[in-house]
Amino acid sequence: MKKMKSILPGLILCVAIAILGKVIGHFFPSLGSGLFAILIGIVIGNLPIGSNESLRPGIKFSESNLLYYSIILLGATLTFHSIFEIGITGLSYILIQMVCTIAFVIWLGEKLKFEQDFGLLMASGNAVCGSSAIAATAPALKAKVSDMAVSVTIVNLLGTVMMIVLPAITSILFHNEVLQSSALIGGTLQSVGQVVASGSIVGEAVKDQAAVFKISRIIFLAAVVFILQQVKNGKQVEQPVKEKFNMKSIVPWYVAGFLLLCLINSIFLFPTAVTHPIKEFGNYLEIIALAGIGMSVKVRDLTQHGWKLSAYAGGIGIFQIAIALLLIFILL
Repeated sequence: MKKMKSILPGLILCVAIAILGKVIGHFFPSLGSGLFAILIGIVIGNLPIGSNESLRPGIKFSESNLLYYSIILLGATLTFHSIFEIGITGLSYILIQMVCTIAFVIWLGEKLKFEQDFGLLMASGNAVCGSSAIAATAPALKAKVSDMAVSVTIVNLLGTVMMIVLPAITSILFHNEVLQSSALIGGTLQSVGQVVASGSIVGEAVKDQAAVFKISRIIFLAAVVFILQQVKNGKQVEQPVKEKFNMKSIVPWYVAGFLLLCLINSIFLFPTAVTHPIKEFGNYLEIIALAGIGMSVKVRDLTQHGWKLSAYAGGIGIFQIAIALLLIFILL
């Protein structure tokens, strides 16, 4: 009870910020409520009221525990059947695109001299599903909250720009053909909301098919978290220590929960009446968590590498579009 009382003030503030972010996000659905929650959190967190120590336990609870639960619930809204819908060539396109994106984002981050954790979070967010992927990867890497907040912000802003640019590209190059247009939009954009919004500009059929490509990427979230965790561990120069086998060190518990619910849903196919409220609740938890993450960030963390962040985001966007177009022309 004492612990709950200590958590309540910060938790209530994060919930209030999340509600405000949700309201604003309703008017700007392509940007997403999560982006507004994290930005409002950053503003309040840098005001005197946001520095009150009594808020810290609740903010910490929001940015960690609630984040884990939102990732687990995401699994209940997905099935492995999406992989079969896009076929072998579609799956090959998705996998190659994700691998190339991860490799390039890590490489470019190193060239621009960003910290390793930040580069790995950017790789996860751009290759898989934006904020959710970053949220799932950060705890596995033990990344700083500031790195997490900046990466979520940059990935969402990049996705917004690409969301507007891609329909023009599909019109010019593919004349809005469904398969190619869907593969470009669903295979590159960072969030599901951006995929739906961008696909809708092209047409209803493209929107639906692009969502299938996007969901196929999300299903590989657990694999990406594992791979990036190994990339970090492999680059740490430390004396080897003999440890007993620990499953948690290989698959974080929340990722295991995500996979388990995804597997159960693939077998039993939960009805929409079940998955829809789960999806909504999980989304609210993620937005509350992002509000807490924003509260923990100082403005200097966002302004420290201004020009480099722009170059990083621009380079990633150009690469993703270029490699996607190349793969589409070769495979599809």
